[in-house]
Amino acid sequence: MQIEEMPYDVIIVGGGLAGNCLALALNGSGLQVAIIEANTREQLQNSAMGDRALALAAGTIATLETLGIWQGIQMKATAITDIHVSDRGHFGKVRLSARKQNVVALGYVITARDIESHVSELVDKTKITQVCPARLVGLMSDDNTVNVSIKRKDDSLCLSAKLLVGADGGNSSVRKLLDIAQQVTEYGQTALVTTVKTTLPHRNIAYERFTESGPLAFLPIGKNQCSVVWTRSNEDADSLMSGSEEDFLGALQQCFGYRLGQLSLTAPRRAFPVSLVRADRMQSGRAVIIGNAVHQLHPVAGQGFNLGLRDVVQLADMILKQHGQGEDIGSATFLNEYVVTREQDHRQTIAFTDTLVKLFSNDWLALAAARNIGLAVLDHVPAAKALLSRHAMGLAQRLPRLGSRPEYDN
Repeated sequence: MQIEEMPYDVIIVGGGLAGNCLALALNGSGLQVAIIEANTREQLQNSAMGDRALALAAGTIATLETLGIWQGIQMKATAITDIHVSDRGHFGKVRLSARKQNVVALGYVITARDIESHVSELVDKTKITQVCPARLVGLMSDDNTVNVSIKRKDDSLCLSAKLLVGADGGNSSVRKLLDIAQQVTEYGQTALVTTVKTTLPHRNIAYERFTESGPLAFLPIGKNQCSVVWTRSNEDADSLMSGSEEDFLGALQQCFGYRLGQLSLTAPRRAFPVSLVRADRMQSGRAVIIGNAVHQLHPVAGQGFNLGLRDVVQLADMILKQHGQGEDIGSATFLNEYVVTREQDHRQTIAFTDTLVKLFSNDWLALAAARNIGLAVLDHVPAAKALLSRHAMGLAQRLPRLGSRPEYDN
């Protein structure tokens, strides 16, 4: 593909979910957009990260509908009609119901690969410039533009834009080149991810079971299958991964119980170290970072992708308004406004997940008693359950409206 070294309005580094969703949100607006992605399409498609299940909150579904994405993946997603939260070995539990909240579903579950593939196909139908595979090797902002240097095979290219967006994940090249430091909280835990078949139907119930070694989530996906996210200490995780599948399955069955009958593995076991990571800044010069480049959360509440998509839609909404008013979409004033707008959501979501991890990974008797009393009370207070349900559905925050979107063949 011949890449024109023309001035762009927006250069997006990262052709994953966040970057592609942002590009789709800006498509048809008159803005010239380019995406730079380091991996080939085959590498992205075959990545082990594609196996992970994403819990899509109701607020996220609304955004995906607006972007024209949900319509093409809905048939591959499984609805969550109920959420069952419990503390293993204790009496406390909370049950959330879509029916009682007068909604069809509290959320949906889909594999990352299914949504990533569809979003990539939608981007291919646009006139958005895609530079792939290519590595970002340098960037520099001046008063009017941000200039980037990229390597594509043996070729070196220089591109410029009014705004650079780093949507290139936890190992973000943009963040590193901007010299933005990170604050890392190590939990000493590893997330074990797999898929199991159950002999009893899941009835579209998502289970979140807190144990002394970390949370265990069973998310309904497909018929009589659940995606499992099992957080264990690093030592326990190493032992479970190095042992046989039979030993792994036996330990999983013992931890979860027989609420869904006998379990059997239908996918490989994968292990992902978990920690809380947050960048010190989101903006520098004419560049801003979003999604996992800014924050990486513990998977306990399944909020990572939902939070990242809210970054995308807020930025896109503000860019479209700024562009429509003929204003500079890369100015320091504009980017600072975006940062301020996102900070409260980041703080609240990060504090929520971090508190859950610390509260439910501690088996100190007094704390265990207090949290179980809290769960029991919460289960019987309709107003509190309604608020918790809105958080679970991603509706506790104001969601920007992007308005009607243009067709993707513009």
